Amino acid sequence: MAQNTGKARKAKVPSATRRLRLGLGVMLTLLLVVGGKLFLVQGLDVGGMAEAALQNRLTPIELPAERGSILDANGTVLASSVIRYNVVVDQRVNTKTETFRRFDERTEELVEVSRDQGISDLAALLGMDASALKDALTGQKPYYIVAKDVKPDIEDRISKLQIPGIVTVGTSKRVYPNGSVAGGIVGFLQDGTTGQAGLEQTQDGILKGTPGKRLFEIGADGLRIPVGVDQLTPAVNGKDIKLTLNSDLQYFAQQAIQSQRDKLSAEWGVVIVQDIKTGDIIAMADTNSPDPNDPGKVDAQDRGVRAVTAAYEPGSVEKMITAAALIEEGKSSPLEKFTIPSSYTVNGQTFNDAFAHGTEDRTLAGILGWSMNTGTVMAGQRLSKEQRYNWLKKFGIGEAPDIGLPAEAKGILTPHEQWDGRQEYTVLFGQGVSQSTLQTVRAFQSVANDGVMLQPRLIDSYITPDGVEEKVPAKEPRQIVSADTAKQVRDILESAVTEGQIKEAGLDGYRVGAKTGTSQSPCDDGTAGFCGFTASMVGMAPMDDPRFIVEVVLQRPKGDIYGISNGPVFRSVMSQALRTYNVPPSKGQPVRLPQYAK
Repeated sequence: MAQNTGKARKAKVPSATRRLRLGLGVMLTLLLVVGGKLFLVQGLDVGGMAEAALQNRLTPIELPAERGSILDANGTVLASSVIRYNVVVDQRVNTKTETFRRFDERTEELVEVSRDQGISDLAALLGMDASALKDALTGQKPYYIVAKDVKPDIEDRISKLQIPGIVTVGTSKRVYPNGSVAGGIVGFLQDGTTGQAGLEQTQDGILKGTPGKRLFEIGADGLRIPVGVDQLTPAVNGKDIKLTLNSDLQYFAQQAIQSQRDKLSAEWGVVIVQDIKTGDIIAMADTNSPDPNDPGKVDAQDRGVRAVTAAYEPGSVEKMITAAALIEEGKSSPLEKFTIPSSYTVNGQTFNDAFAHGTEDRTLAGILGWSMNTGTVMAGQRLSKEQRYNWLKKFGIGEAPDIGLPAEAKGILTPHEQWDGRQEYTVLFGQGVSQSTLQTVRAFQSVANDGVMLQPRLIDSYITPDGVEEKVPAKEPRQIVSADTAKQVRDILESAVTEGQIKEAGLDGYRVGAKTGTSQSPCDDGTAGFCGFTASMVGMAPMDDPRFIVEVVLQRPKGDIYGISNGPVFRSVMSQALRTYNVPPSKGQPVRLPQYAK
């Protein structure tokens, strides 16, 4: 019989049980690790992995902003844009997708749609044959344009179809409904997006606006996730630009100068009409004006605005500045007597007139009325060289008008210290100095406006997408000469029409003041000397209360320059401007300052 020691023995655990326990422990440990990892990733997302994955799934589409319109003073559209979309397919994605899910707005549920049904729905929106559309969607091309110029409302409905592989790409289409009317001023776009000339170029940042963006989720299979992110940042459309131009008058002026240019075989011509009271440019016409819808139809040199880009010697229209300076400085008066020989020599420089005459007693008014270089030099030499320079500068010569167009010329006004023995006198009658047509108009506007020069204005205002009009401020007015001096100069200009050599500028029922100019034109090919002439006429009406300035310029017309007249164009354009704005006929008798001194 075994002896009892009083100590209990431990029961021996079978090895199978031990293995089971060990396995359970390992599994619990693994589950704990995996669960913790899932908690970190999905719950805490310590590394931002979920956000990174979302960003990888987001596909952006740029939504173009609508480019602002360009309008004339009455709201007539000169340039506008329409938003259109191209429908693009990734054939690889669409081909392999037999069914897909999309959100049904009516039931607010996800519904499953077959590929054929999606194609049928899209074909109905595009007005295409379903079988032809299916062929277009099938293949291995990652980018294939299915349809172009789709309107925004149709694009929105296409987007809601959520067809795999289908995206819409926005485009902007620019149209110019008035064609070549103010074509050079309006300009055109390069590749349909960026301003290339005219206001389209200089005002590009104002017109183009800010693009929007649409974000949506694409799964690993290339399909759009129906209930995924769909974020829309709307585009901010560009501002409209309202001009001072009257498009009807602009058209009339373009036709008038083009006809005269063709008649006289001139290289080019321009006409400007400016409102004296406001500085507004209501017409600025060039010959061969481009149609912005197809600017390539005219030569590159015709696509700008020569009224501001072309600087040339103005000729005798500059005598107005000389007369104003003499009167303002107290060195002469309209009726002062000058005894003028057939030719005049000073400091070894001899000057002649365009017409033969003997020694004559002329008034200052008669010197301008008959455009005498001799008398202008005789009177103008009373001004020092510095005064001559300062008065030209004061009247804006050498200063670009800055109306918002590309390549505005400031002209050439050489410092008086650099003038040679002849130039110091020729600047008195518009030679040895160059300026644009608009610079000449600006100078005449100041004497028409009682000596106050206004900033020429082409851009009246900007209009925001919500309709708020933002007026464009002009530079501060400048008093160039006194009101009394301006009145005396106007009397001289009116007498040039009533008593002088410029009777062709006269209008029935309206008092007119004007001045003509003729200058030699340097050769364009670099050849020394001159190749033709530049002929101009600038005037104002009605003289009892001046309202408009009109200048007409022809470059190198064919024929006898002294037989060529800009009078017909001046009269027709000025008459049209007065009629368009209902300016009443003149009251009182015209000024008739004597041209000869007694």
